[in-house]
Amino acid sequence: MDKILETDGERLLVAVRNLLEAKGLVTTAEITERRAITDAANPGQGARMVAKAWTDPAYRVAMLSDGAKAAEALGIPMRGMPPLGVLENTAELHNLVVCTLCSCYPRAVLGYPPFWFKSAAYRARAVRDPRGLLAEWGTHLPEAMKLRVVDSTADYRWMVLPMRPAGTEGWSEEKLASIVREGDMIGVTIPAA
Repeated sequence: MDKILETDGERLLVAVRNLLEAKGLVTTAEITERRAITDAANPGQGARMVAKAWTDPAYRVAMLSDGAKAAEALGIPMRGMPPLGVLENTAELHNLVVCTLCSCYPRAVLGYPPFWFKSAAYRARAVRDPRGLLAEWGTHLPEAMKLRVVDSTADYRWMVLPMRPAGTEGWSEEKLASIVREGDMIGVTIPAA
């Protein structure tokens, strides 16, 4: 029994998909594969990248050079996704990611954006009062630390490589990945051991 399409949006999606297939631009299998990849994406994938960068200096360099290639190296599919830039937090610099226009987000490595990332309040505060916004998350930066707000766009997505917390020396990549939260890779929070 075929599902009855309830909304105009559902009917439009089916019509576009059928047109793309009829023109030979995409197959049903490719659409199914892409949907499965998108649905499987989650912050744990980005956390694996961060943990690898914390333990493997060569991977860290590769990740900062080309985030998409670094993701692919860990088996995270990036085909068809915008380029992925990675911003490294240091003792002197903290990065905060925002999309000022909508909700451009590195979904392939972090999954779907959290509701607050898409909110007008977050987007405005990140630009107007980033230190105040971070303080609301419990993230208090030293006054001397530079804070850079970076705008994710439809053409280029960003994630943060947070600083490795003290006291995690000798930890496995798996254990390190378990302490990395989504907010750490956006820059609103800082990982703790």
